[in-house]
Amino acid sequence: MHRTGEPPAQQPSKAQTLDQINQLLSHLLPFSLSVKSFTSRWQVLRSKLATVKSLLTEISDSPHWSENELLPTLLPNLLSTLLRVQTLCEECSDPAKTPGKLLMQSDLDMASGWLSKQIHHLDLLCRSGVLRQSTAIVLSHPSSNSTKDDLVLYIRDVFTRIQIGGVEFKRKALESLIQLLSEDEKSAGLVAKEGQVGYLINLLDLNTDPSIREQAVLAVSMLISMSEQARKCVFEEGALGPLLRIIESGSVTMKERAVLAVECITNDPDNAWAISAYGGVPVLLDLCKSGSVAAQLHGVGAIKNVSTNEDVRIALAEEGAIPVLLQLMVSGKPSAQEKAANCIAILASSGEYYRDLLIQEKGLQRLVHLLHESSSSDTLEYVLRAIHSLSSSDCASRILSSYTTFTIQLAELIKHGSLMLQYISASLLANVTTSEEKKRAIAGCMGSLVKLMESAKPDGLQEVAANALVSLLAVKSNRKELVKDEKSVMKLVQMLDAKNDAISKKFPVAVVAAIMAGGSQGCRKRLVEAGAYGHLQKLVEAEVAGAKKALQRLSGNRLKSIFTRTWSN
Repeated sequence: MHRTGEPPAQQPSKAQTLDQINQLLSHLLPFSLSVKSFTSRWQVLRSKLATVKSLLTEISDSPHWSENELLPTLLPNLLSTLLRVQTLCEECSDPAKTPGKLLMQSDLDMASGWLSKQIHHLDLLCRSGVLRQSTAIVLSHPSSNSTKDDLVLYIRDVFTRIQIGGVEFKRKALESLIQLLSEDEKSAGLVAKEGQVGYLINLLDLNTDPSIREQAVLAVSMLISMSEQARKCVFEEGALGPLLRIIESGSVTMKERAVLAVECITNDPDNAWAISAYGGVPVLLDLCKSGSVAAQLHGVGAIKNVSTNEDVRIALAEEGAIPVLLQLMVSGKPSAQEKAANCIAILASSGEYYRDLLIQEKGLQRLVHLLHESSSSDTLEYVLRAIHSLSSSDCASRILSSYTTFTIQLAELIKHGSLMLQYISASLLANVTTSEEKKRAIAGCMGSLVKLMESAKPDGLQEVAANALVSLLAVKSNRKELVKDEKSVMKLVQMLDAKNDAISKKFPVAVVAAIMAGGSQGCRKRLVEAGAYGHLQKLVEAEVAGAKKALQRLSGNRLKSIFTRTWSN
């Protein structure tokens, strides 16, 4: 403590501290050679002292080393360590001093560890290149006109501060990194390549200062969400485990950012296995039960991503994921509903075990409910896919057959839905048993089914449209209804034309056979007038499956009249 009225003692400059360190090293290196006890440990220490001297020479040769703000902390710490090494050297060289052997070994090992850490910091500072640039250049935030070299130097400086600096240095460095990523998404790939991402991930540790940890979570989530290269790098550096721990115990904001990062990591199917390896399934499910709206959204997104992996699916089932997903599907926000429905569709298509679990939890009823409530085309597609998979079960098929509103909804989607919604709806309509009354109620979708039969893509659409149409044509009134639709009849006849190779002929042939199943004169007349008879004759000659039977039905009355005239003569 200085006396009253006197100014405080002035701290030595960086240059003075560096000179003091160099003088001490010049003394320690030869002095340590004379130590006869603990020779192997002193040999290691001497090697580290030589490395320190080499690094300090490189630093002092750098033109702007004295401007660097990290050195006022690094150099005094190094001086303190070297003074401790000097004391140990004197104790080991003085026969009059007999320190305990184990205690001295421990002290030497500690000094060696300190030197290793300080060597790492000095080496990092040298390799970053920041000592060769003016502080004004290194610290200035890159502009849109900055070169790639300027950006690389800035990134290296940021990560040098993250690794070496104290809390305040780390905080400012993270602020700079977050600002860079928020202003330029393309910088994420360069950050992953040039920055020491592993040290950023170390800041996710539970023992890190909370404010630093919160910034680190934000930086990691931004990196992962902006670049595939960064996502791969962060995963390979082992971020998934720490992120899951943050989801367990972090603040609401940290949980939201951490689970966003986990969702991005699991977008890569090759990373799905790691969720089970790190015990992440129950962590994500708990978040989906009680997390914030944003956290639930990304949590169910991560679950959806990993549900493509069989081992993870088993873990999901065992941990009770299905009730959680079904609850989110009916009560969550629209975006969460979509992801939950997608996940359920994946599970429903993955085997009888999962289908049984879904049916037991009344999943089918909830899917049908969402089918009526949702206005999102994507959500409806996932719901229909799930229902389609479940419909292979006899129990589910019976339940679906009892829903009049479900059948009507399928018809509406066939008329007004996207192509994929039309496809799945037509397939369900063809496969699920439907009463005649319901088939009459949805006769208005038959024209849309005929139109779908003309579509070459996606594969299989023509077949499911034809099958659905044949199912509806089992009702007499529907057959009469269809042939009244001139456009549909003309389209059907054009599909029978052998020159039209856009559709397999067996599908329109099957529809014609279904129309004529009841032998209606009115139906026959309209089809013949439209030209179906001549096309069918050619298809019979080409031996198209079903053509002969369709032709016989279409020409039934003609043959009868021929036989009648013959007998009467």
